[in-house]
Amino acid sequence: MEKKTITLTVAANMTSNYSENLSNIGSVQKIYKKGHVYTVRSRESLKNAIMVQSGMYDDLVTTVDGATQKEATPERNAANNRALEGGYMTTGKDTYIRNSSFYLTDAVACEPFVSEARFHNNMYLANNYAKANGLNLQKDAGAAGLMPYQYEYEKTLRIYSMTIDLGMIGTDPNFMEEEADGAEKAERVNSLLSAVENLSLVVRGNLDNAEPVFVVGGFSERKTHYFENVVKVINNRLELSDDLIQRMNKGYSAALLRGHNFDNEDEIIEKLNPVSVEAFFETLREQVRQYYE
Repeated sequence: MEKKTITLTVAANMTSNYSENLSNIGSVQKIYKKGHVYTVRSRESLKNAIMVQSGMYDDLVTTVDGATQKEATPERNAANNRALEGGYMTTGKDTYIRNSSFYLTDAVACEPFVSEARFHNNMYLANNYAKANGLNLQKDAGAAGLMPYQYEYEKTLRIYSMTIDLGMIGTDPNFMEEEADGAEKAERVNSLLSAVENLSLVVRGNLDNAEPVFVVGGFSERKTHYFENVVKVINNRLELSDDLIQRMNKGYSAALLRGHNFDNEDEIIEKLNPVSVEAFFETLREQVRQYYE
């Protein structure tokens, strides 16, 4: 079978995204499984970050007609508009639906959640306003806008998977008259890979480095997250199961950011023979260029 997809499973240190706030309290998004609560960064949040950082959203055009939607027309479609590569549904005079060319899982924490609350206030701003308007901050706290607030915080090791359908890139089944050329398709895929390699997130005004500390995968015959069920981290040790090693031996490779992010780093190096993260993605990008040639 021809290998028509790229599948990756990534371990990275990152924060969660936030769910609904209750008054002045912000809580991180969570799931419940195996009798424990785990924090997550949702697949939607990850996808948006990757699309923005890759530059794929640079040509995004949105419309508001009852709902906020990506604009898709015969003149603007996934063949000539990179922003539509992540899929769309547009309704109006005509309804068009196109699935995404790549898929993500939630980035789920490897360890159960332990609440860490952070307490803040806007004392400096409120005090500045009080001075400018002749207010006493202690007596007129409300008028000066003084507001304490708190939020949950957790940055921890998370695992997520990403699979790219190479056959869908640069095509749009709603508008078959046009298709991106090979160079454009390769550029789109490689921009997504580069975004994963160098992923950073802005969370509550802070920059969050979410680069991979471990990644495994490559070109695949299967349109599935091939390593999703075999990459596990328990007590900060990457589980080097027979299934993980057997799957790697089917033409895949692994990469490790060497910095003792895992307690069994020496064992990982011995059993998986990983390359550097930089070398892994550069090899993959070159393979993508050759694929579309």
